[in-house]
Amino acid sequence: MELDLATLENEILLARQRVYRAGAPTPLEALDLDGFGEIYVKREDVSPIKAYKWRGSFNRMALISGAEKDLPVIAASAGNHAQGVALAAQILGLKARIFMPTTTPAVKLRAVKEKGGDAVEIILVGDGYDDALAAAKESAALGGVFVHAYNDLHVIAGQATLADEVVLSGKGPFDAAYLQIGGGGMAAGVATWLKKFYPGIRIIGVEGEGQASMAAAVKNGGPIRLEELDIFCDGTAVRETGDLTHRICSEVIDEFITVSNEEVSDAIRLYWESLRCLQEPSGAMGLAGLRKHGATNPFSRALVIACGANVDFGQLSRISDLAGIGGKQRGHVRVKIPERKGAMLELFDKAFRDLSVIDFQYGKIDVKEAWPIFGFVLNEIDRTQLMERLKESDYVAEWVDGSTAVRFRTIPCDSSTLMHPVFLEIDFYERNGALRAFLEDVLKGQANLCYFNYRYSGERVGRALVAIEFGEAEEAKLFQKNLPFTGPGYRRCRILPEEEARESVTGL
Repeated sequence: MELDLATLENEILLARQRVYRAGAPTPLEALDLDGFGEIYVKREDVSPIKAYKWRGSFNRMALISGAEKDLPVIAASAGNHAQGVALAAQILGLKARIFMPTTTPAVKLRAVKEKGGDAVEIILVGDGYDDALAAAKESAALGGVFVHAYNDLHVIAGQATLADEVVLSGKGPFDAAYLQIGGGGMAAGVATWLKKFYPGIRIIGVEGEGQASMAAAVKNGGPIRLEELDIFCDGTAVRETGDLTHRICSEVIDEFITVSNEEVSDAIRLYWESLRCLQEPSGAMGLAGLRKHGATNPFSRALVIACGANVDFGQLSRISDLAGIGGKQRGHVRVKIPERKGAMLELFDKAFRDLSVIDFQYGKIDVKEAWPIFGFVLNEIDRTQLMERLKESDYVAEWVDGSTAVRFRTIPCDSSTLMHPVFLEIDFYERNGALRAFLEDVLKGQANLCYFNYRYSGERVGRALVAIEFGEAEEAKLFQKNLPFTGPGYRRCRILPEEEARESVTGL
């Protein structure tokens, strides 16, 4: 589809006259990030629908007139576009029928109902956006006004009003902008407007790994369908970009990069810690791209867009697991040690000094050797030094980040290998050395650690399920009798009854 960019620029100017019936301009905030130039964040997360898509849907629906007003507005959405359509339908006195995937986060479904009320009918269909889009087009063919989430000139122009607000803010000029891309509607409009006023700006399109449909389309010379699609960043999970957005983005995007789910999650962490701004995964992709690309491509002043805060509460635990802590990344290492008394303490003393353990997974399955997994917060230098220390101490070790054992937290334990085990539920203080102090105080060189399940949760107190074993039953009984409820490094230690232990531990 041919389009003169001047036509889009004119439509952006006209959109100014329409969109502010539905919402007010959003703030532009500074974000400090060590090692980078000035960074400004466009806070679309504080808009009427907690995302930018109210702009495009309202601009397009405000043009509906005449006999079309009696027809339903038909749309397909993974969440945020649906909210925009619902809001516009309520304000403009229209009826809307919105097709959404059955996998749509509950927070987005509730928001659509709240914004649209009786003006909106929601139909859940299929497992992804493509299924919803196909159903919406089929419905529109029977009678309705179809409002595309991104592949529409007036939708694109409406989204670009956020860039107009950036220009009018006086915070420019910007020499770089990192724009997340799903279908490309926001990136196409925003990039066009920014380049008009900041001719020297470099636009970097940011896509998620496993969903880079725009970069694939540009390389292909036209939209191409991705066979596999990662949906962690659900707001940008588009299998095939539009012909119109492809045409514009191929002209105004200077470079495409991809970011991992881990990088996006860590950008969410940074938004929260710096601005108390909570983003859904797609909303943080621009900042993730800036941190990745900007580290080797310096800028004086850059723009990113916090484009959506409609994250399902249940997804936060997954985001937290993927994100780093304090600017560093999580790293998991599996180490081979002999299955004997004192071996775990020796490992801590020789290799884990000055490191804070955030994850500890171990279950005894062999009487001669053990392969516990430990998690740490590390940068690249830390990772290298840790592995060097392990090799110097003659330990066999390997990184297991992303392994099935780490991702699904599988901790097998063979009950036939255990000798008179005692299972403990322990609360210990989250500080360097606390875990080491607990092991030394409780084991006292007289018992063997045979099970450990602990993961850092962000609280001041860590919680672990632990088992230690003894050579004789009388030793185990004496230990239980004399075990203090509190001690060095820990504040609570409860002995689990055998029945409760069996319910808690895999393989017993």
